[in-house]
Amino acid sequence: MYQHLAILAVFILVYSATAGRLEKLPISGAILALGFGLACGPLGLGIFTLNVHDELLRTMAELTLALVLFTDAAQADLDVLKISLQIPGRLLLVGLPLTILMGFSLGVLIFPGIPLFEIAVLATMLAPTDAALGKAVVTNMSVPAALREGLNVESGFNDGICVPVLLVFLALATHAVTHESGFHLALLLVMREIGIGAAVGLLLTTSSVWALRKCAQRNWITATWRQLPVPALAFLCFAMAQILGGSGFIAAFSGGILFGGLLKSYKGDLLRAAEGAGDTLSLITWMTFGSVVVGQVVGKFSWSILLYSVLSLTVIRMLPVYLSFAGMTMSTGRKLFVGWFGPRGLASVVFAFMVLHHNLPNGEELALTVACTIILSILAHGFSANPLSALMASKK
Repeated sequence: MYQHLAILAVFILVYSATAGRLEKLPISGAILALGFGLACGPLGLGIFTLNVHDELLRTMAELTLALVLFTDAAQADLDVLKISLQIPGRLLLVGLPLTILMGFSLGVLIFPGIPLFEIAVLATMLAPTDAALGKAVVTNMSVPAALREGLNVESGFNDGICVPVLLVFLALATHAVTHESGFHLALLLVMREIGIGAAVGLLLTTSSVWALRKCAQRNWITATWRQLPVPALAFLCFAMAQILGGSGFIAAFSGGILFGGLLKSYKGDLLRAAEGAGDTLSLITWMTFGSVVVGQVVGKFSWSILLYSVLSLTVIRMLPVYLSFAGMTMSTGRKLFVGWFGPRGLASVVFAFMVLHHNLPNGEELALTVACTIILSILAHGFSANPLSALMASKK
């Protein structure tokens, strides 16, 4: 245990000390963490061989995603978002359903031996984008503000929307509900997940911000403890929504949006430590993923898994996004840019563990496809984020 802790500490220490230089490289922190975990793991030096239970890795991914969603939402520029709300609106209302439909259609062709509802499960698992992996783009001031805020809001809400859809397809795949009642159940689950999640996030954030203001007026919040309210609130929103049957991810993102709107002039100091905590958790998660998961699955990818993974990151994502922008006065280059930056990551990791726990007949193949897509996404989007963001800036 102490050896593993020492390796983690060394990586975080070196990365944090050189982050300013590393972030200028044409690769992302996720690539470095994944590569370091793989190099130190069973396939490499064999010095970082964590025996991590599936539930622990899932919990780590959930908490990391909740914190990143909250802080990214809190940093959103609401003035820009009000003007360009149609971009995330179209991505969520048109692009997301089309992405699931196209993922299902191509999945039927590529995996002819897998039942239809299991293919629908796969398409849904890979539909949401990852706020953490997309951070290199949404925080890059070279990217037009409308595109940054649009991608940020999309990644904040699409995973929460996909949760009830995934649950319905899982129920249908395990014959827990009749096919006729599936769409009715899907509608009810979507409304419940979004409604409860948003309500919890907004209510908890409103009351917490009121309490923080009162405490600040009395000088009760010291410089040391100022670092903790935001992570605590993000985890509280997530956990309470999950307890009440809503989407914890929707709660975290909606709470973050409100937090940033209510504390415009004060949020900087409160968010700074939370962002650092989120980035650190992301690095630990991807390092663990590289050591524990990649080392076990990298030799099990079939041609069909590789083909679907590549299509998932290209045609299945980019064509629906392009179609969702039909009629908008947006250049083809910007449409393709938004379509390309739909990285798959933490949400898909969480969904994969949910599917494995349902013991579907082809659950392992579905999980392998998700793992392959995430690995390719970390590499493809990690290497292309800075160069394409610079190219987009040159065309402003």
